[in-house]
Amino acid sequence: MGSLYYGNVDSPIVMPDRILAHLAAVATTKLRRSESFVVSWKGTGEEGEGRTTLWFQPSIPLRFVYDQAAAIPLNPATLREMADQATSNGGLVLDADLDIPEITAARPETRRPVAAA
Repeated sequence: MGSLYYGNVDSPIVMPDRILAHLAAVATTKLRRSESFVVSWKGTGEEGEGRTTLWFQPSIPLRFVYDQAAAIPLNPATLREMADQATSNGGLVLDADLDIPEITAARPETRRPVAAA
């Protein structure tokens, strides 16, 4: 499990390395272009059942820390879907466990949470 450090908060947001790597790629691309966006997910049992939403923008410090040392292969279809969602009004929505099956090349008809393949 990797860790996302958001802002000046000492406690990380924990998620699987693969999802963190894909999120880092999308965030890096968008923030490099000075494009802000929203990322949200439903809480897990430990965090309660509510929803967490983070506003990513260039002036907020982010740090991505991975458990594994090796670079994580990125799935281009997953990156495209995540980037498309991040650009939408609803923002990028991750599933409650931050771990769902790989996104297929076909675009879903309805909005669904995404996670890295």
